[in-house]
Amino acid sequence: MRLLATKSFRLGEFKLSSGGASDYYVDCRATTLDARGSQLTGQVFLDAIRERGWRPQAIGGLTMGADPVVVAVAVISGEIHGFLVRKAEKQHGTGQRVEGFREKGARVVIVDDVCTTGASTIQAIEAAREFGFEISGVMCLVEREEAKGRPNVEKAAAPAPFVSIFTATDVRREHLQQNGETSPPIFAVAASCELCGRPAVTNTPRNRCEVHKA
Repeated sequence: MRLLATKSFRLGEFKLSSGGASDYYVDCRATTLDARGSQLTGQVFLDAIRERGWRPQAIGGLTMGADPVVVAVAVISGEIHGFLVRKAEKQHGTGQRVEGFREKGARVVIVDDVCTTGASTIQAIEAAREFGFEISGVMCLVEREEAKGRPNVEKAAAPAPFVSIFTATDVRREHLQQNGETSPPIFAVAASCELCGRPAVTNTPRNRCEVHKA
């Protein structure tokens, strides 16, 4: 997680692929494509898979967020194969959407780097089942815990479980600690400044308005 907090987490104003806005961004590929980060990514996913006793024959997900995760797990494990799901069937050659490992009926785990709405993860789940894979579990490296991502993925994955390695809250906390920052103030809800009665903008340590918050 320290590497994710250092290389992948950024504070600021960002527009997400889901169309929403956020005060932070997690670019997992800055970690999963890092030499050491790739090793750690493969190991943390492999450990989680083994802890749950899933024993998949392959691991895969939607290109391109899943790509480095798939390769990392395949290399570290030495026994779990990889496959990638195209966003659409290619219009030439074999025209197949699933690339790499292609054994119908095989047990597989679906992976993604970041889960926000869960749309890319769900695409991979649907494509894998349409191909004929049996899904043992679904995983992501960082779960943003917003935009109904978890319930969306859980519904699509059922009866297979959905597991996140880290949450954005975990990574954000580590990022702030690394940079010697403290958590942002907790904003008061439906409260008034104790000094003047104006709407409060913080309740740390007491209810204060914009003028008196210092």
